[in-house]
Amino acid sequence: MPQRHSKNNNDLAFFTYDEKRKLGYGTQKERLGKDSIKPFDACCLCLKPFIHPMSCQKGHVFCKECILECLLAQKKDIQRKLAAHAAQQKQEKEEEEERLMLEKAWELDAFDQQNHGALPQYNDKNHSRDKNGFHGANSVKATSFEEEALRTMKAFWLPSATPEAPVKVDAPSTSTICPEGNEKLKLKTLFPIHFTEDESEQKKSDLDKTYICPSCKVTLTNTLSLVALSSCGHVFCKKCADRFMVVDKVCLVCDKPCKERNLITLAKGGTGFAGHGDHLEATDFKHLGSGSGLGLVRPAAKT
Repeated sequence: MPQRHSKNNNDLAFFTYDEKRKLGYGTQKERLGKDSIKPFDACCLCLKPFIHPMSCQKGHVFCKECILECLLAQKKDIQRKLAAHAAQQKQEKEEEEERLMLEKAWELDAFDQQNHGALPQYNDKNHSRDKNGFHGANSVKATSFEEEALRTMKAFWLPSATPEAPVKVDAPSTSTICPEGNEKLKLKTLFPIHFTEDESEQKKSDLDKTYICPSCKVTLTNTLSLVALSSCGHVFCKKCADRFMVVDKVCLVCDKPCKERNLITLAKGGTGFAGHGDHLEATDFKHLGSGSGLGLVRPAAKT
């Protein structure tokens, strides 16, 4: 009879490593495929082939309609947050003014009672008041102040008297951010980019387009680093940009002067090769309770 192995040993009081992997415990890793990698000619928002592409100063490419709708939605959200913050400040100011008025009225009432003797001042233990204003145990009739305090008393064990924690709205930031890089983004910093289409190949559809570098005529793919000129918007491969634009300070297509700060490296997806330098492995942590059966939904990890 063969010796018992950890994969065959199922009578232990705990899960083995192999059993945890099959149930979906711990960190699950999976390498991304080609379908999970964004091509260079896709919008960062809609993930479709871009239409009238525009780029930010960090090289993130968007459709013109997508980025304008995103910035407009952010501005509306900022206005809503500013209105909520202003309403909260107004409410806090009113509450502070009301508290000051009540304190002043209380001081005037105490001063009037002390000078005119409208109500007796109790000093014995039977009529002593605590900090909340309640009489001692020998009081027979509750005052109106006690009734109001009892009515507004907060008790966490009663659903109807559970105290509510005030939700404080912080002052929002008034600047819009890039949806891809999370840095500040303004509409005036966006610039349109122009790709050179390969007219030698026959296109099956409008979406099936091939772009080339206007200088070396190399087909643009995710394996190449692309550079766009913010002054005119033309896109070149990085080799041509470093060889010609950095030296000549002029665009090779439209002869428009440019500077080194106008060279914007475009962001793109990976290639699927480990040497490309992109993080192509997705991780997700799962903690499933014993007997839940949720681990059966996930496929068993490949060993």
